[in-house]
Amino acid sequence: MNIKRISILTVLSLITFSSCKEEVKEKKAISKLVKYTSVDVSSANKIRTFSGTVLAGDAIGLSFRNSGVITKVNHWKGDKVKKGAIIAKLDNVEANLAYQKSVSALKSAKYAMNTAKSNVDRIKSLYEKGSNSLSDYESARNSYQTALDQHETAITNKNIQATQLSYGVIKAPKDGVIAGTDGGVGERVSAGHQFAVLNAGKELKIEVGLPENIVNKVTVGMKTTLKFSALGERIMGGTVIEMSPSINSESKTYTTSIGIDLPIKEIKPGMASNVTFDFSDGDKINEKSLIIPVKAVGEDGKGRYVFLINSDDQNEGTVSKRYIELEELTTDGFKVKTGLEKGDLIVIAGLQSLLNGQNVRLKQ
Repeated sequence: MNIKRISILTVLSLITFSSCKEEVKEKKAISKLVKYTSVDVSSANKIRTFSGTVLAGDAIGLSFRNSGVITKVNHWKGDKVKKGAIIAKLDNVEANLAYQKSVSALKSAKYAMNTAKSNVDRIKSLYEKGSNSLSDYESARNSYQTALDQHETAITNKNIQATQLSYGVIKAPKDGVIAGTDGGVGERVSAGHQFAVLNAGKELKIEVGLPENIVNKVTVGMKTTLKFSALGERIMGGTVIEMSPSINSESKTYTTSIGIDLPIKEIKPGMASNVTFDFSDGDKINEKSLIIPVKAVGEDGKGRYVFLINSDDQNEGTVSKRYIELEELTTDGFKVKTGLEKGDLIVIAGLQSLLNGQNVRLKQ
């Protein structure tokens, strides 16, 4: 009897333990992983760093103005070239054909002009002697004028075709160094294809791409700090010298040029550089303003809210929905008017799937 009672108690204990274990698993299963941040005071020192590339002060893109197949490349990346040096050529089959036709047409037009000139001179002499009528002379003179016009047109067309022929040849516009090439012999390229970049200036500059939420804070003449990966921890000064008025369609950034205040010989075109901007002087955000990310804010019929995290160890906790008042939107997020304090932990992703009082696991 006792053995039977013990067996029943053992089974009940196992069922109870298993039930508790399932409850624990169930509790853990409903703990949602959320990303969070700590509400903090906006820093008055707005420091932003962007990656850039060192270029020659006068970097010239060299392009083919005709389409065709590259038949010859005389100079590659790293080569020094003199002004007028031929860097590359296209086959220019169509342009050559058009040029030869224009030369042939000019010869024919010149022959016709000379023939018409001889004819008008002959008829003029006969007219003066009374052997030909005035109408004969005027007809010959009109034919000569037509031939003269056609000759001028043929000269113009030949010059145009000669220019078109030159579009298949890339020449160095200045002395310099080839910084890069794009293409090779046998490759077909389209009109406007940039085959090479020529570094023709002695001065150096750094180009960076600035996003649209930053570009309006940058002005020509603004000071920056520069670091080059090839120079270790050395810090140098830079100045904004040029800003593109339009966005780059590929990178979706605004190309900005930075001059190196005191360049040294160790800095070479093509080197990578970090350009740091300090926006503290132009930042209008008050030092005492609390700022929260835009993605931390939700909105329903009652207003704007955040999910506040209650946690002792910043590993697990529960969330509570809190309605807040916000001020204007800045480049860093919303300014908080009321409802939050410095140090509060708030969820910054997945607000729509959270419930008031839900258990969560934290991920920063």
